[in-house]
Order: sequence, then C-alpha cells, then structure tokens
Amino acid sequence: MRPHLTRTRAVLTAAGLLLATAAPTAYATLAEADSSVPERGAPYVETQLFFGTERPDGGPAVTDKQFMAFVDTEVTPEFPDGLTVLNGRGQWRDVSGKIEKERSYELILLYPVGRAAANDRKIEEIRRAYEKAFGQEAVARVDDRARVDF
Repeated sequence: MRPHLTRTRAVLTAAGLLLATAAPTAYATLAEADSSVPERGAPYVETQLFFGTERPDGGPAVTDKQFMAFVDTEVTPEFPDGLTVLNGRGQWRDVSGKIEKERSYELILLYPVGRAAANDRKIEEIRRAYEKAFGQEAVARVDDRARVDF
C-alpha cells in the first residue's frame, strides 16, 4: 500500500463530497440570477482546509489538543478576525481496494475579496506547516466566492 496515494485520494474524495453537497452555493447562484432576491453582504472568499489526522508512517494520530495548538500558533496569528473549526470523519478506498477511515478537521476562513492575494500566501504556509509538523502528504483546499454579512 502506498500511503501518499491513499492520503491524496482521501483528501480529494472529501473535497469532492463537500462540493457535491454545497447547496448554499447553489442557492446563492439562484439568488444572483433572480433580480427579485435582494443581494446581501459584501464579496468575500471562503476557504476551507481539510486536515487528516492519521499519519502515513503509522505514527500516532494527531490529537484534538495538538490540532488546536496548531490552530492557535499557526492560524490565529494570520487570521485573527475569526475562523471556524469543524470535526469530521473521512473515508476512501485505497489503492488495494480497502476502505480507510480517519478523523479529520475542516477549517473555514472568510475574508474580503480584496485580501485574497495576501491571504493566499498565508494559507499556503499554513498547509505546508501542517504537512511538515504532522507528516501529512497533503492538506486539501477549497476556495469559493461568497457574500458575507456580519
């Protein structure tokens, strides 16, 4: 079994499932097409990052305490205005055909479109830091446009 292919496949499967069930995006598209629906909020980017917890080398899984410490030291300083962390479960079929399952985390960041270029670098640094700190092959990233009103 090749762990890096398994990890990549898991991340891509999780991202695909998320996109397939993105009903709020579909509703937003309908609202934009229908001029009778008022447009609310400002243009933002929504970035979702998916962090696996199983280590490809067979080492101990990333714990909640370790993940939240990572968020506190690596993410919060770059995105102090706010973020959301969700717990998840991922599953995929590995190269040998076996169904693999693991705990995961989804991190959601919202930021104005005007800050997208500057935040792209920060987000990529966060992804690389997690991969290095916890021996991960990849951290999935999904970016989408949104209208946000606080």
